[in-house]
Amino acid sequence: MPPATASYLLSPESFTASGQGAEKLSLPMLQSRMKMDPEGHETELLLVYRHFKSTLQLFKQQSALSATSDPAVSKYLGDLAMFLAHMIPFYPLDLAEFPRQVSDILRTNARTLPSSLRCHLSQATILLVNRKIIDPEESLDLFIDLQIIGDRTLRKLAFFHVVHNIRRMNKKHRNNAKNQKLQTILFRILQEEEELRARRSLVVLCDLHRRKVWFDDRTANAICSACFHNSSRVMVPALSFLLGYECNDACDSEDSGSEEDESSRNSQVVVSKEQIYKAQHMGTASSKRKKKAKLQRVILSMKKQQRKSEEKKGSNSYSPLTHLKDAQGFVEKLFSRLRTCNERFEVRMMMLKVIARTIGLHHLILLNFYPFLQKYVQPHQREVTNLLAAGIQACHDEVPPDAVEPLFKQIVNQFVHDRSRPEAIAVGLNAVREMCLRMPLLMNEDLLQDLALYKKSHEKAVSIAARSLITLFREICPSLLVKKDRGRPIDPKARPKAFGEVSVASEVPGIELLQHDGELIASGSDEDMYDAADTEVNHSLGSDEPAFDFEEEDYAEDEDYSEEDGEDYDELDTADDDAIDDNDDLDDNDAQESENEGSADVDDSGDDECKNCVSEKVEDEPRRKKRKLEVHVGNLNAVDLSLRVLKRLSGIKIAKAPTNEDDGILSNEDFKRIKELKAKKEGKHGLSQHGLLNKDANSTSTAFKIPSSEQLSAKRLDPVKLEAYIRSKLSKEEKLAMVRAGREGRGPYQARAAVKQKKTGGLSNRQREHRKMMPLAAKRSRAARTRREKKQLRKHADKQFRGRKAWK
Repeated sequence: MPPATASYLLSPESFTASGQGAEKLSLPMLQSRMKMDPEGHETELLLVYRHFKSTLQLFKQQSALSATSDPAVSKYLGDLAMFLAHMIPFYPLDLAEFPRQVSDILRTNARTLPSSLRCHLSQATILLVNRKIIDPEESLDLFIDLQIIGDRTLRKLAFFHVVHNIRRMNKKHRNNAKNQKLQTILFRILQEEEELRARRSLVVLCDLHRRKVWFDDRTANAICSACFHNSSRVMVPALSFLLGYECNDACDSEDSGSEEDESSRNSQVVVSKEQIYKAQHMGTASSKRKKKAKLQRVILSMKKQQRKSEEKKGSNSYSPLTHLKDAQGFVEKLFSRLRTCNERFEVRMMMLKVIARTIGLHHLILLNFYPFLQKYVQPHQREVTNLLAAGIQACHDEVPPDAVEPLFKQIVNQFVHDRSRPEAIAVGLNAVREMCLRMPLLMNEDLLQDLALYKKSHEKAVSIAARSLITLFREICPSLLVKKDRGRPIDPKARPKAFGEVSVASEVPGIELLQHDGELIASGSDEDMYDAADTEVNHSLGSDEPAFDFEEEDYAEDEDYSEEDGEDYDELDTADDDAIDDNDDLDDNDAQESENEGSADVDDSGDDECKNCVSEKVEDEPRRKKRKLEVHVGNLNAVDLSLRVLKRLSGIKIAKAPTNEDDGILSNEDFKRIKELKAKKEGKHGLSQHGLLNKDANSTSTAFKIPSSEQLSAKRLDPVKLEAYIRSKLSKEEKLAMVRAGREGRGPYQARAAVKQKKTGGLSNRQREHRKMMPLAAKRSRAARTRREKKQLRKHADKQFRGRKAWK
């Protein structure tokens, strides 16, 4: 139909014949009037609908006769389709066949339609789906087909509609019935042999899973099953999604500055008041400023470490492979395909990584995997660090050491020897350390001592890798090291677990901190404070305030600290000064005896002896003091007057409080207290590492903490970690770029003589030295030096060779 005919369909004559005014109306203006008065414009709607049908029939005839169609007709047909799509809610009966007609056009003639008309009809269909006139289940298959036509604009439009529609459907609440229907359609398309449809279905599933819309086991297993598709163009996106999920999640979860500050404020770090006091009130003004700044840096770094440890427990450690229903079958099937496939090297490397990640994540046993890796472990192998990282991830404590030992020896023999390059030695030592971290039974004494000798290497990467291996075995098994490399281990008799050995927890983790709460208060840097307080105990016990100041964070929140203890302390504070002075010597003797006999004897024998000593003293004192002591004799029997005994008794009371109950069940306050004690212990350890707190000689805290098997398997090993501290060789272009960057801001080259001649300022430094007023001693030494030099010149001047005489 020519454009003139198309415009004639909505001409004033056509509306006059239908009983309307003779003014000319456009489609947007007619649309607005129909929305205001649907019943009064029903005739115009039917007229426009007949125009649409006739125009569509004419367009099909033109398409059958010629390959190209009239762009004006296609544009007009698209406008009519959009107009009717907007009007269908107001005229549902008159336009009941319109959705089916638009869908049929896209299904049958989508490839032959012009790009603009395809987009208009697709937009009309999307509008009908959004208004719930067309069910999403009916249109999902259509939009998957539209994505494989080859039109980039239409592919983006269809993909965005499918994802956005499902996200909007699950925004407020999850509609499981519709989700299952849509998932069934996509899963069916994913299993088809047609490559393009399966790939687009996989892309939709991956995007919905990454956005955590369909974050269930069913979707994850469907994505994993795509690894076995016959087409490599479907298998490769599935493998890359499984491998890149954790990397993308880690990148997306990096906090900005404000979020980092907010999370650091919410983190829990306990630092005692004494440590803050030392940082603010001890030393000169400059040292106090430095200590304050260093304390703030330590607290921020500790909060950052706590935030990272919480993130590791969260979504960063998640992988779709955790949802596998049959992980062992998945690994065996994928490994059999790896051994028989003829794919390119990159695809086989991706399959290898997925297999290793699944083995480590689910603690599977695939004994044929390690000899397969052994063939490719060589320094000149392409992407050898990825191969080593895959082999390390496949190691866990449930694999027999005999199965991994050939691979372990291959790494040592190929990488770590005197003729190998420093880069290869560093990578080999790092790989050995990571494998021993997961399977310590692989290492023997002779091999470890040979590898430890690389700590003297002049290459920084090699020496650091060797020292990290020594540090690991200081914690795991110090007896394998020579005596000078053992350092000061926590437990000299530490041994790795035997194969198959399982440690079963017999108590609540951290209960020992709750039991030894009093001992933790009296240890470390607080010891100096208590020693200093011992010298003034006689003067301070008579005052209104207590002689010793426990930390508020240790006792203010402790639920086990009863009111009876507080009353005892108050009564002790109000005791008579003379009675306390008389009993000082007896208190010291009782403290020494109670330290030797243990905490159990303190309550029995110490109290009896104290009681006898007090009774003997009281008989010789006047009656006034005797009556005063009789009031406090019960308190004197309950606790000792020595400060150290008081501390130990308070620690025993607090330690026995959780276990006094018959049921042995900890309350929420106890778990909260355990959490606080753990945070306080980490805080003291961090301060001692940064030099803000004196390290205790008997302290058992170390800078290196061995992670558990679950923590190692949950996190993916980055191959870059194996190349730490290795200097990469620069190419010629990079070297030239560095040279040019160093020349920026410099003038052209000039000789020094030319620069001196152009100089317009004062004298040079060398000229100024000659004009300086030198001290008398310097003048004399310079004169003596000049005389010596002249004497040496005169001495050699007469012996100069003047030639051979002619007559000799």
